[in-house]
Amino acid sequence: MDEWRFGRLTDEAAVTPAYDDSGFEAVTLPHTVVPLSWRDWEADSWEGRWCYRRWVDVPDDARRVFVDVDGALHAASVYVNGQLAGSQQGGYLAHAHEVTSLVRPGGNLIAVVLDTRWLPIPPNGHPDGHGAVDYYQPGGLSRSVNLRFEPDTFISDLYARPVDVLDPAARRLEVTCSLDGEPQQVNVELRTADGRSIAAGSGSRLTLRDLDVQLWSPDFPTLYDVVARLGNGSERTVRIGFREARFEVDGFYLNGERVELFGLNRHQIFPWTGMAMPDRVQRRDAEILRNELNCTMVRCAHYPQSPAFLDACDELGLLVFEEIPGWQYVGDAAWQELVVADVERMIRRDRNRPSVVVWGVRVNESANYPDLYRRTQEAAKALDPDRATSGAMLASEYSTDDFHQDVFAYNDYAHDEAGATLLEPLPGIPYLVTEAIGSLAGPHFYRRTDPQEVQARQAFLHAQVHRQAAVDDRYLGVVAWQAFDYDSENGWVDHRLKCNGVADTFRIPKLGAAIYQAQVAPSRRPVVAPAFYWDDAAPDELMICSNCEALEVFLDGERVATVLPDTEGFGGLPYPPSFLTHPGPGELRVDGYVAGHLVISRSFSSTPDHLQLVADDAEIVADGTDLTRVVLQATDAHGNLLPATGAVAFDLDGPGQLVGETTFPLESNGGAVAVWVRASRPGLLTLTATHSALGSAAVTVTAV
Repeated sequence: MDEWRFGRLTDEAAVTPAYDDSGFEAVTLPHTVVPLSWRDWEADSWEGRWCYRRWVDVPDDARRVFVDVDGALHAASVYVNGQLAGSQQGGYLAHAHEVTSLVRPGGNLIAVVLDTRWLPIPPNGHPDGHGAVDYYQPGGLSRSVNLRFEPDTFISDLYARPVDVLDPAARRLEVTCSLDGEPQQVNVELRTADGRSIAAGSGSRLTLRDLDVQLWSPDFPTLYDVVARLGNGSERTVRIGFREARFEVDGFYLNGERVELFGLNRHQIFPWTGMAMPDRVQRRDAEILRNELNCTMVRCAHYPQSPAFLDACDELGLLVFEEIPGWQYVGDAAWQELVVADVERMIRRDRNRPSVVVWGVRVNESANYPDLYRRTQEAAKALDPDRATSGAMLASEYSTDDFHQDVFAYNDYAHDEAGATLLEPLPGIPYLVTEAIGSLAGPHFYRRTDPQEVQARQAFLHAQVHRQAAVDDRYLGVVAWQAFDYDSENGWVDHRLKCNGVADTFRIPKLGAAIYQAQVAPSRRPVVAPAFYWDDAAPDELMICSNCEALEVFLDGERVATVLPDTEGFGGLPYPPSFLTHPGPGELRVDGYVAGHLVISRSFSSTPDHLQLVADDAEIVADGTDLTRVVLQATDAHGNLLPATGAVAFDLDGPGQLVGETTFPLESNGGAVAVWVRASRPGLLTLTATHSALGSAAVTVTAV
């Protein structure tokens, strides 16, 4: 269901078939109700009531018909042929509405009415308005809306719970199938990803035993399918992984081995589109976090995120801290009922996922509400007795009084003149730092346009907190703030953009990302990641993040220094950074050595030389929905990003559309930007970028 008619709701008759929607805009999903730039968002622009309309065909033999709404910010009502089918308050979790009695054979009008005003729905409702929540939430149908056909009886839910996975003799899978309709026999099968059957059985509640499976872990994220089928052909499949996750006072244990939790928080907020990005783009964030920033954990701040993102976490071995919508504020009794409902919907949706290891069942950074959080804890354990629960605390809430969850999570922004300093863990409870660093340097920004000392300080501070946790087993680890810049009007913002990310809003790494980029075994990928730009503004002391044992530094071909990792200041990190006094102007080369062997060499020159244009994907689907990112950077002759000024102009040739601005001033983001491209029909898309001094660059994407 991709092609919709969309407009502001000014007439309640807009939900009826007879309404003339010729004045509405043709759009595809996901979709945001107003156009957005990459910053300077105006929350008032998306407040209001809006209507999406689409005509769909229902076959004559359809038995039961449902409309599934995967994400709709913030309150949605679904109408079929002018009749209300159902509503839901809250935009981050799916809702389904049976419309069997409302449809007819042939054409039917589906209308979704969105209310994007500041409503008393988590996380919103604070009397101070949008600035009371630390992230913008532009309204829209942020995920898909689908028509689903079912037989008279179908499988409405499938929960597959691995038990005693570390003991091959006792290992089992407890499967619960929920049916909507009359009782029927259920046949269940456990399969490998390539379809090979491992075990099978019958019954709506059954246990599969004698399971020869590989355990799921970050290094080996092995997945299996559980397939349940009824005699009438109804079928439901969920993916699972066999793993044991335990949070203890001396660390986090996965499959019996201690794993240091090393990660970042993630907002699913994007330039140009808000939260309305398709599956490919959502998945790409997980790939960046796991493969480029080497995280073992991500915290979904501060709401359940796209199923596509979580699918990628399952596949990549990225551990997930998932939490309910909320940010500090807790409303009245009706508001709190929505909190409990969010806990239940979140866990039902994602409890089969091996990547999710802890549920956040408290509103982020809220005061204690003992009765509410006792209820959310009970709801979580009733639906998923195995996973730990938590909820991030802040400031004066540094206490286990009336804390009913399993893991104490704390957002720790403590610091002194020397930098970031973590508080002592609370005794007797597993202790996880769920935010750190944020805006601790200079003018409280980490923009690519800030002085390099400020930008490099971000990498230094992130290294500090991860080192402190790594040398003390009382910390489970640190999930620092933040992976990507995001739009907000709360706190330290520039152009209504929070610049705490180690990557910018376009997902392009900043200097602060260097310490993350280096935390990977050199046998997998040798890294030399400077926390500086090699230009006239480079600082006197240069921080180089690398996983090499030694670095040889050359200037204009002459060796000027040998630098070693700073194990005294950053011992405990798998790969501490190195520091070098600026050797003077010239062509810089850094050679990295492991076990005496040269494994990487990087060269740097001091002036922007050309434009570099790179697409994430060579191929996209020509459905008007699928997108791929194209990153533009001003680089030196060796392909290294350098700050640059002047406007770059984009031109897209082919059957597609550019998502982004056609002209972008490079000085506004230090020489880097990204746009996204989509295609409305098959063909070749060619994107060209042109700059008056740096020339032009082009990239092609095939739409199929």
